[in-house]
Amino acid sequence: MKKIIALLALVTIGYSGFSQEDGESSKSNIQTYTPSKLLNKGQWDIKWFNNLYTQTKSTFSKGKEPRQTFFTSTIDVFTGVSDSNNLNVGLLLEFRSNVIGGRDAFDVFSFDGESGTARSGFTSFAPAIKFNPIKSISNFTIQSAIHIPLVNQESDGGVFLDQKGFIFQNRFFYDYTFPGDKFQVFTELNAEYNFGKEAEFDSNFDTVEGSFANDSLNLTPGIFLSYFPSQKSTILVLAQHSQRIDTGNDFEQDFTALGGGAKYQITDVLNIEALYTNFVRGNNTGLGQTFNIGLRALF
Repeated sequence: MKKIIALLALVTIGYSGFSQEDGESSKSNIQTYTPSKLLNKGQWDIKWFNNLYTQTKSTFSKGKEPRQTFFTSTIDVFTGVSDSNNLNVGLLLEFRSNVIGGRDAFDVFSFDGESGTARSGFTSFAPAIKFNPIKSISNFTIQSAIHIPLVNQESDGGVFLDQKGFIFQNRFFYDYTFPGDKFQVFTELNAEYNFGKEAEFDSNFDTVEGSFANDSLNLTPGIFLSYFPSQKSTILVLAQHSQRIDTGNDFEQDFTALGGGAKYQITDVLNIEALYTNFVRGNNTGLGQTFNIGLRALF
């Protein structure tokens, strides 16, 4: 059971946002609109991000394993609500489709619900706020959200879908643009506390109640270095580490991922981004790859 659950660990972070600094108006969206920037009152930020994680290796065994693939699609919507431009409110929606048992990676888009190998559906939603806690550091912000589960069972027929537990999430964002506007570093610390009912399992080791992750704290720091060949394009490299700390459920986990990607500003409103990551090490986890693509509208 823990093997299937641990393989679902995904780390992907999108990075666009809104800037309210007058001096940045001549720059493109992809240079200034990082998650560290808050929206002005009445502005909107809508992002559709898709992550496909697939793997045939894990830390649980040696050699090749039957392929397991987990697809996550999220829609994040934020808007500025304060006259002082220091508070944003939003809603996060999540859909998942997972296939196991050696099925092809693209079978996640079949949505066939085949017993014992596939599950899909909307799995959670989260009201969220975003704010700047230190006024003298305008490019440091915090995003807080409560993720509310929509799944009936985490695992059914041996197929894990998503956590059936609540998550209190805080994401700390900071970015710095180097002189010359050609390089930018973006950092994030994602802190998630998982809580809810204790996990209960039936005779087939499917969950009937609660979540495997309850009573655990997950910390995921990440760093992203971007280079701007032009105002409308970005190439980047990234490194992330995730550490699940047991606070009462006897389950710990960690992994490290490296990768890169690119972003391009299609219009003044619409950006597109693509990312790739590889899980290079870990404990109690899969060792797979992620392929990501996202669209973001900023207006």
